Amino acid sequence: MAGLITIDDPDDPRLHDYTGLTDVELRRRREPAEGLFIAEGAKVIRRAGEAGYAMRSMLLSAKWVDTMRDIIDEAPAPVYVVDPALAEQVTGYHVHRGALASMARKPLPTAAGLLTGARRVVVMESVNDHTNIGAIFRSAAALGLEAVLLSPDCADPLYRRSVKVSMGAVFSVPYARLTTWPAGLETVRDAGFTLLALTPDERAEPLDEVAPHRMERVALMLGAEGDGLTRRALAASDAWVRIPMSHGVDSLNVGAAAAVAFYAVTAGRPSP
Repeated sequence: MAGLITIDDPDDPRLHDYTGLTDVELRRRREPAEGLFIAEGAKVIRRAGEAGYAMRSMLLSAKWVDTMRDIIDEAPAPVYVVDPALAEQVTGYHVHRGALASMARKPLPTAAGLLTGARRVVVMESVNDHTNIGAIFRSAAALGLEAVLLSPDCADPLYRRSVKVSMGAVFSVPYARLTTWPAGLETVRDAGFTLLALTPDERAEPLDEVAPHRMERVALMLGAEGDGLTRRALAASDAWVRIPMSHGVDSLNVGAAAAVAFYAVTAGRPSP
């Protein structure tokens, strides 16, 4: 146990990791560059530790000390105790889940290495909404997807909002970034995967008719909310697939569509 350290100065340099958490552009730049991410709440902090991420520090208000005692007692890093008003001043919002932890990032694997031994993966193109990233990771973990590949411009899965929405599932499914797009999809095809592009286009085949759960290796491609997959991505795929719709609904939110499609590609197969 590292022990509790009370801090009453919002400018204390030891709180640097937690400053301006609501400034999305700042955190997008800072966190990868400084090799950290923020985990919020006991469950997420615990899952991050179990996944092998090292804790840099933890921040909580005094009223949460007893509730968080089990995590505090095991924390290998300093635990900073602050007044709730000071925590809000530093972070930019009311920390209502009890605690924040600054965790050290791990090096990302290569796409080729990640695909070795996998059979069911998801490939995201330009999904830059952190809520959607978190929801997709949560569904991927729940439904047995073995890996996630991101185009270069996808949002950071370890951004606080993504981690929070996924309930820590971003720690359960390994991911990598493709360095080029869509040329990087050749790495996926070379690994033996059939690239299925999910699109509401009426020319696409219904998922149940394609029967992806019977395919040996499947990479399901998802595009950004609204725009969907680009023409270049669609052209680089092996087949277009769609979720049949009723009552004049033309498409689903990408997070909801991902969950439906993940079940279709994993149905009947044992989870990893």
